[in-house]
Order: sequence, then C-alpha cells, then structure tokens
Amino acid sequence: MTDDGTASGPSDEERLAQLGYTQVLARRMSAFSNYAVSFTIISVLSGCLTLYLFGMNTGGPAVITWGWVAVGLMTLFVGLSMAEICSAYPTSAGLYFWAHRLAPPRSAAAWAWFTGWFNVLGQVAVTAGIDFGAASFLGAWLNLQFGFEVTPGRTILLFAGILVLHGLLNTFGVRIVALLNSVSVWWHVLGVAVIVGALAFVPDEHRSASFVFGEFVNNTGWGSGVYVVALGLLMAQYTFTGYDASAHMTEETHDASTAGPRGIVRSIWTSWIAGFVLLLGFTFAIRSYDGALASPTGAPPAQILLDALGATAGKLLLLVVIGAQLFCGMASVTANSRMIYAFSRDGALPFSRLWRTVSPRTRTPVAAVWLAAGGALLLGLPYLINVTAYAAVTSIAVIGLYLAYAVPTLLRLRKGDDFARGPWHLGRWSRTVGVISVVWVGVITVLFMLPQVSPVTSETFNYAPVAVLVVLGFAAVWWFASARHWFLRPADGRAAPRETAGATAEGTAEGTADPVDP
Repeated sequence: MTDDGTASGPSDEERLAQLGYTQVLARRMSAFSNYAVSFTIISVLSGCLTLYLFGMNTGGPAVITWGWVAVGLMTLFVGLSMAEICSAYPTSAGLYFWAHRLAPPRSAAAWAWFTGWFNVLGQVAVTAGIDFGAASFLGAWLNLQFGFEVTPGRTILLFAGILVLHGLLNTFGVRIVALLNSVSVWWHVLGVAVIVGALAFVPDEHRSASFVFGEFVNNTGWGSGVYVVALGLLMAQYTFTGYDASAHMTEETHDASTAGPRGIVRSIWTSWIAGFVLLLGFTFAIRSYDGALASPTGAPPAQILLDALGATAGKLLLLVVIGAQLFCGMASVTANSRMIYAFSRDGALPFSRLWRTVSPRTRTPVAAVWLAAGGALLLGLPYLINVTAYAAVTSIAVIGLYLAYAVPTLLRLRKGDDFARGPWHLGRWSRTVGVISVVWVGVITVLFMLPQVSPVTSETFNYAPVAVLVVLGFAAVWWFASARHWFLRPADGRAAPRETAGATAEGTAEGTADPVDP
C-alpha cells in the first residue's frame, strides 16, 4: 500500500465544519501525540499484568501465550475497519457520529444513540479497569515496602485517590498531560525492554518452552476445557481496548483524517508485539506457579519479579509497571472525557449542558473529566462485596467498547460502494476485513457475559450482563420517551450531520484515492 499524498483537501477546521461542528477544542496534538494516547491506553504493562492472575487461572500459560497471538490478530482487523471510517469522519464524536452517517436516514439517529451509549459505558469501564489495576499493584508495592495490609476497602481508597489524581491532571495540567502521553510511549517501550531483559538474564533457571506454550491450567471450577480457553481470552481482549481514543482526539490533532486512523492501527500492532514479548518474559520466569497464585501481594506478576530478581530489583521494576499504569489511566480519563463532551454536545447525556462546558482558560471539557472519574469509581465499588468484580469490570469494558466499535463497521458494510472514503482506506480489502471484525465482536460479546467461575454465587457472579442491560434499558426508555424526537435533529440548535457533495476528507469522490499504508 502507498500513501496517496493528498494535501489539497479542506483544512481540519473546514472538514469539521463540513461534518456539522465548530472548532472549539484546541488543536495542539501531532500525529505522534495522537498515537501516544491510544498506545498508552492499551498499555501492555497495565492490561496484560493486571489480568495476569485471571489468565493463570483460566487456561494458564498456553492460553496466555496463544490467546495473545490470536486476539491481537483479530483486534487488528477490528482496528483497521475503524481506522477507515475515522479517516472519513475525523471528529471527537467518533463512533456514534460514524453510525449516524452510515445508517439509513430513517434510523440513523437511533443507531447513533445506542452506539454512543455503549461507547460511554465501555469508556467508563476501561477507566475503572485501568485505575483499579493500578491501585491493586500500588497496594502490592506498599505491602512489600511498608507492610501495608491489602484489603478491599484499602484498595478502593487507593483507586479513588488515583482517579482524583487523574482528574486533577486533566483539569489543571493540560500541557503536562500532552507531554506525559508522549513520555508514556517510551516509558512502555523501555520498561518492557528492561523488565524482559532482567527476567531473561538474571535468573539462573527458566521454565521450558513446553510449559510456556503448552501448559494448561483450569482453576475456574468448570469442567469444559474449551469453555475455559474461551474465558481466558479476556486477558488479551481487555488489554486491546481504548484505541478509539485516537478518533476521539481528532478534533485536537493536526492532519486528523490521516493521523487519527494511523494512530488507531499503529497503537494496536506495536502493542501486539510489545505485549507478546512481555508475556513471554514473565511466563518463562515463573518459579513457583502456586506460589505466584497465593502471593500475599495479591498480584502474581509482583511475586514473579521478586522470586526471579530479588526484593530490591523486583520492587524497582514493580514501580516501572505502576508508572505505566498511571500513565494509562491518565490517558483514559482524557479520551473518556472527550467522548462525554462530544455526546453531551449533542444533548445525549442527562445534564448535558454541564458536561459539554469547556474551560475558557484551558479549552478542555473539565466537567466531563470529573464525570469520567466519578463514573469509573462507581463501577469499581462492587469489589467491596464481590471478589470477581475486577474481571466483571473488564468484561463490561470489552462488551461496551467492542459493540460500539462494530456497529459503524456493520453499517459501513451495508452501505457498500456508497461509502465516501477518506484519504486513509483499505481498498479492495475493506469488505473482507469488515466482515471478520463484525463476526469476532459478536463472539466476544456473548462470551464475556458468561459466568467465569463455578459455582456461581453472589460473590462470584459476573455482573457484566447486569451493567450492560441497565445502561441499554435506560438508553432505550429515554430514546422512546423523548430522545427520538430531538437527538441529532436540525431542531437541536445546530445543523444535523448530513452527507454533502465533495465532503470527504480528501475532497474527492469514492474510489479515487489510493489505499494508505497503516
């Protein structure tokens, strides 16, 4: 594939106006900064390691290793499909706006409404999952360093403190956040290299390849190995979430119609490689499998570092992991707030007038930042009574986000050749990649709503379906009672999004641009 080199189309602000919006947010981000946000939210040092305990129980090393390879490939298909649409519609509204543009006119607002609500649910759950994971690892480090007793209540307090920190950074440290997102890329890359290097060269002994690639462990209580393998895919699939951030940040990015899609795709494939290396490093270094599972820190990766490298080095590298997780949570709050801002701009959330306000000093949606943090805290509170709550939060994140990811792709497939491409597209591979994406999302949506532990009790119940149904039910009631009369209609005070001749990102007709290298 080659870059078509198009540079004669409308400016970023003109293209945004063609899509029906006025430039309000400050457009400060480079293509690298846009990519950095998605790469930071995927964060292999967060997702891979915070759910490593889950992976050790649901399939063990074999599923951790091969599941990462398989899920990474399928995620790349999903990301490629999204990137193509992002190029055509570079706006922070993102997925629900895409759905509105691609759906049949009579049902377009409904498609957009429910896509947006799934996106909000997934974004809030991702923020909750990331910062809760950071709280768990911070608790483990405090336990090792100061004898801090890790309890559900104390973990929730750490979780709340981290959310407040990320809210404050996104409120007052806007330029710092942009800088830290760029630093985060190198923190992750160098962090993975240092950790894997230490785990590879310091220990005298390592596990065999047959253990890493073939050892199957089932501590779920379920008798079906196939079912357990399927459950074990959650570790990888949860890690590969949040890359829609590149789309939500397009109104703040230069050359948005190419920088946004490239940010999505590059964040996936670079994370795929880095995560595989990281998981191999940890799994080869396991000294005692049962000892890691029963670690007093509550975090098997922390125990693996201690057993393999000793207390001092282990605790230092654990700080590297925690730093990456904090970067990740900060970026997630940023992206989440932009989605909330955009959805509120179209009046789709209760008290939208508040959530869509923009600080005149920083030109950022401050109220939306705190709604993102507060919603994440609420999703994490069930951990006080449910020991499997963290896995449920990650399931909610995957289900909410991937449903929102798949709907625009499904609608794009239905639109066929009438879809007006942007300068970045897949050419003749568009349909094939899109079909694979939609089928995969259908599979994981069902899969991650299923019970994860047997027997199913109040303490082990997977409450992901309940959260999804509550949000879906609320959105459906509001839609039929009121929103169907005004959401994305001309009467809402601005021009309703509509297709206009020559309004593609490159200003050319369908099929005239060359496909672009991701």
